[in-house]
Amino acid sequence: MFIDEVKMELHGGKGGDGVVSYRHELKVEKGGPFGGSGGKGGDIYFVGDEGLSTLLDLKFKKVLKALSGERGQTKGMTGANAENTYIHVPLGTTVYDDDTNLVIADITENKKEYLICRGGRGGRGNMAFATGYNRCPDFSEKGEPGQIRYIRCSLKVLADCGLVGFPSVGKSTIISVLSNAKPKIASYHFTTLVPHLGVVDAGEGKSFVMADLPGIIEGAHLGYGLGLEFLKHIERCKVIVHVIDMASTEGRDPYNDYVVISNELKDYKMNLSKRPVIIVANKMDMPGAKENLEAFKKKVNLDVIPISAIKKENLSELVYKISHLLEVTPSFSLFEEDDFSDETVYSLKENKPLYNIIREDEHTFRVEGDGLYRIYQMTDFNVEAAIIRFARQLRFLGLDDKLREMGAVDGDTVKIYDYQFEYIG
Repeated sequence: MFIDEVKMELHGGKGGDGVVSYRHELKVEKGGPFGGSGGKGGDIYFVGDEGLSTLLDLKFKKVLKALSGERGQTKGMTGANAENTYIHVPLGTTVYDDDTNLVIADITENKKEYLICRGGRGGRGNMAFATGYNRCPDFSEKGEPGQIRYIRCSLKVLADCGLVGFPSVGKSTIISVLSNAKPKIASYHFTTLVPHLGVVDAGEGKSFVMADLPGIIEGAHLGYGLGLEFLKHIERCKVIVHVIDMASTEGRDPYNDYVVISNELKDYKMNLSKRPVIIVANKMDMPGAKENLEAFKKKVNLDVIPISAIKKENLSELVYKISHLLEVTPSFSLFEEDDFSDETVYSLKENKPLYNIIREDEHTFRVEGDGLYRIYQMTDFNVEAAIIRFARQLRFLGLDDKLREMGAVDGDTVKIYDYQFEYIG
């Protein structure tokens, strides 16, 4: 089964908790803190694999969670880091952040690892908090929660050139006679429902990958038919081979076919209009093809390669033309720099405050925010010293001052997720 689009929910591994421990060795006076920090949570990586051709393995993995780091140990020992999770995907897979639609990774290299979702760092043990002022801290940190990411994976086949055109113009026949690809070939519309790849021998030790792309109809760039599903597979092709049924066996006008498909490629954007196009007049062995070709050339001032795929006529000229264009055509960027996401686990941006304060009523305030949630998650509220440290962190972040500016007075209630605190100015 060919699957080229999946959505997943990824959870980076939680960091291991730090521990509270003290030295108890004989003859060690006033032992002091000895609790180690937790290990790092596992990251999730995607790995390009040239042996895969579909996203079928991911279709049934709706939620994927990485392993958590191990808890810290006594004697100052750090817990073990969790093993990372590696997911193999086909080359040509683009990973998007489903919330922002930004590109996380464009996977085009075999065996290269791409970091998709980060694990949290380990919480610090009480040994890490020892200072000259507080020589024996009795609290530790919980492990940092891992990143949660909702992603969309889109497979766009990796091919040097792509065959485009209306259904039944002979694209499948062309790739079947030029390579070892074996697409279904029949005498009805839309016989090709998935892209087929084939390696074409260009002679002199040269070769290139050709893609037989499913037929396009008018309005495909707007999603009519299966348009968007088909057009996205053209994005990686350096050269576009536009195949036209010059014999008009389906009753369509060859010139109108050319105009419609050219407009679809242009309207789809993704730099398709900048790529070299080879126009191929197929089915030249059929009645009326030569007359239609002469009329076509009068309307289109471009070179046209006449062939008969079924009789294997003039295919060598087509192969030479494609091979030459591939040598002189640079690679096209699919994405602008702004399309890529550089977001880390808890990046703090100017337009995204660390926390927000919402006034619920005259004496009740609710505080929330991604940055605040991280601090909240790493605090052990069962330990009084940890709660005092949490309050100190909030004061350092200016929460007390902002509450005062909003009119908070002593005794007001401040809600922070599952806990309520009394405001003291």
